[in-house]
Amino acid sequence: MLFNWLHARRTGGEILLRVEDTDTERNRPELTQNILDMLQWLGLPWDGDPTYQSDRMDVYTVAGDQLLAAGRAYWCDCTTEAVQARAHERGGPPGYDGFCRDRGVAHGTTTALRFRSPDEGVTAFDDLVRGHVGVENRTLEDFVLLRSSGTPTFLLANIIDDAHQGITHVVRGEEHVNGTPKYLCLGDALDLDYRPTFAHLPVLVNEQRKKLSKRRDSVSVQEFKDQGYLPTAMVNYLALLGWGPSDGIEIRPLEEIQEQFRLEDVNSAPAFFDVKKLQHVNAEHLRALSTGAFLDAARPFLARGEAALEVLTPIAPLVRERVRVLAEVEPMIAFLLDGPLELDEDSWTKAMVKGKSAPEMLDATIAALGGLARWRADDIRAAIEGAAVAVGLVNADGHAQLSKAQGPVRVATTGRSVGPPLFESLEALGRERTVDRLRAARARL
Repeated sequence: MLFNWLHARRTGGEILLRVEDTDTERNRPELTQNILDMLQWLGLPWDGDPTYQSDRMDVYTVAGDQLLAAGRAYWCDCTTEAVQARAHERGGPPGYDGFCRDRGVAHGTTTALRFRSPDEGVTAFDDLVRGHVGVENRTLEDFVLLRSSGTPTFLLANIIDDAHQGITHVVRGEEHVNGTPKYLCLGDALDLDYRPTFAHLPVLVNEQRKKLSKRRDSVSVQEFKDQGYLPTAMVNYLALLGWGPSDGIEIRPLEEIQEQFRLEDVNSAPAFFDVKKLQHVNAEHLRALSTGAFLDAARPFLARGEAALEVLTPIAPLVRERVRVLAEVEPMIAFLLDGPLELDEDSWTKAMVKGKSAPEMLDATIAALGGLARWRADDIRAAIEGAAVAVGLVNADGHAQLSKAQGPVRVATTGRSVGPPLFESLEALGRERTVDRLRAARARL
């Protein structure tokens, strides 16, 4: 949908939204509504009202009757099991073998209407992504047009609707390449006088370079929305799957992507859906938000509501720089909320147990912070630097080695090894809670 949208908007065309809901066994209204909602959330509106193929069943039935009358289709009563058994017996490629072509099977409740594919010639088309594609017609199986239930298959419904709606560009996944010659043969048999421009997009693969699967991988836009990804970041990243801007600048708003996008620049190689890169893109979009916009975006992800928002607001710019997704915001500020400190045990082990200077650093920090005249980030930093020097955590030049000094202090006061800048965090936490937590950590050691 995204590449269709980008091409249409850049060229001044229209985006017509068609819901392919003819397979009654798999179609569920709530899933369709979710797709519409997610397109709106992503900022990809369409032109006019959506059309539903389920409202045009009679059109597809008439087309089937037309092909049957012209001798370009026939009824078939083969079961899936029978087709597979014959393929196994002949030792050839899987698929239908034309068994019912000349049997004169009558229409019944268990029969499907099949297309009589041409036996001679070549069907070819030019693809904006894959170049010239040609297939010998004798290799095309006689595919199903109408199922035994009377519902149309993808090819019949789509060639009719594409021609009817005047679709100029058919932009779809690589898996449809092999079906396109069938699509074109069917259009010729129906005398549609229709030939769109094709662009078959690369398949999306996971870290194991396997095609993304609904059963195995996270492929739902709703899932990413619920995890705290911004719609602008999702669109930005999805646009990079198989395509890249000519100037090499990947992080950019949709308006600029639209200006840069060309279907001819799409790569045919499989595109790796890299969640880590998606997180990076999202983090960059988060950092580009104003403080107010960041707070608004984070609000739905704050389980403790106004209490969390109150402690987040003063340090929002600092948190914005550290989170990758909005779901990370509340855990990052949890140390500022009322209640017992939630301690990450892995962070404790790394900073306290394996950190050889942790006890001494905690003792020195307690003493240094306790005597501060002002509780400000700069003063807190100076005090902790002094504590580090006092216990020997120094660089070759004699200055405090803050990278090691901060670890025990951060874990003791925030419960985690990762968070907003430490000194600003302690200023927000306050003197009393900071010193109390340092003493509690020292006692535990």
